[in-house]
Amino acid sequence: MYWNKPIETMDRRELGELQLARLRKIVLHAYSQVAPFRAAMQSLGLLPQDVQSLADIAYLPFTTKQDLRDSYPFGRLGTPLSQVVRIHASSGTTGKPTTVAYTRGDLDVWAECAARCLVSAGCDREDIVQVSYGYGLFTGGLGLHYGAELLGASVIPTSSGNSQRQAMLLADFGATTICCTPSFALYMIDVLEGMGIDPLTLPLKRGVFGAEPWTAAMRQQIEKRLGIDAFDIYGLSEVMGPGVSMECAAKRGMHIYEDHFYPEIIDPHTLQALPPGQVGELVLTCLTKEGMPMIRYRTRDLCSLDYEACECGRKLARMSKVLGRSDDMLIIRGVNVFPSQVEAALLALGDPGISLHYHIIVDRVDNLDTLEVQVEISEELLSDKVRALEALREKIQRGLAANLGLSCKITLVEPQTLARSEGKGRRVTDKRAPR
Repeated sequence: MYWNKPIETMDRRELGELQLARLRKIVLHAYSQVAPFRAAMQSLGLLPQDVQSLADIAYLPFTTKQDLRDSYPFGRLGTPLSQVVRIHASSGTTGKPTTVAYTRGDLDVWAECAARCLVSAGCDREDIVQVSYGYGLFTGGLGLHYGAELLGASVIPTSSGNSQRQAMLLADFGATTICCTPSFALYMIDVLEGMGIDPLTLPLKRGVFGAEPWTAAMRQQIEKRLGIDAFDIYGLSEVMGPGVSMECAAKRGMHIYEDHFYPEIIDPHTLQALPPGQVGELVLTCLTKEGMPMIRYRTRDLCSLDYEACECGRKLARMSKVLGRSDDMLIIRGVNVFPSQVEAALLALGDPGISLHYHIIVDRVDNLDTLEVQVEISEELLSDKVRALEALREKIQRGLAANLGLSCKITLVEPQTLARSEGKGRRVTDKRAPR
């Protein structure tokens, strides 16, 4: 069963013609409406009419996360704000989020792509879908919510957290599909068993998991303990949200919805295109996004592309599981975290007793990511009473939680405790299993 069979099984020559027409249209739209993009084009001596083939995309300027920060909040809008019907945001390195704006047409595209994802996992209108991604500024929950509704399925919008209530609703409402992070799925299994509920007795058939890296071993564990099929979904707020690509039953990569997202793989150092099958940085161009056009966005995600037709019948390119990052971003419980955010938050506290020597430790305990930040304090604070040190620890904890959007453990350590380096300091220890 296909949600959009004519597109997903389209001959690649025809697909290329559709992509070129949409690329030329969106480049013209962005050039005329988005001043930073126009300036970048002009600096390269380019005009929209210079795009005559898909290969010409290689001449267009890249867009980076820094570009989005520099134009915060609405400097890259492609339409008047009056035509923007929803605003999402992802975390930023200095406390300011990266803005994402959607027109009504953009939301329709997102809902359709999310519906395609669910169908790719085997869903239909008879399913009950429990959406346990976060709702709000994070794009996770609402994208799949509207995709499931478009499909005609019943939606349980539980959002994230509140695990015991989630477990109760899984059992009582009879969800057949759950959408959440893979680590939350494993945690939910423990919660269910702790409540005396055998996960294998639930009506659950499948899970749509994303927003964080997960291994093949983690998939096997989830499938065995929940008795379901586990599917990988990919997306990012800057491009749209979850629904850019999705696994099918073959589970040999995630099909990219190329009628809306044109993929490239580049060498992150030379910025030159790499051939199919080689691992490099994924670059995505939104071919139909009106509210905030996104052309050649550097995702920083490392993967490869496979253009061979899939046994499921789809002819859309498949991206491999993300193998790593070309920058220093961490993904913790589905939230993007940069070490520089920690530094910015410590600086913002303005406390002379806090040094800027810190170390981040990420681990996975009981199938949930944990975050600890070790912070050196000054010599003067060493003689302070325990109560004063505890007050400082809580102050740092509140500051980081507000900046990162995550709770974390704060450990105060003595001066000169953390390792120094003459080169680039090693700020992060990630103890989670290799991807």
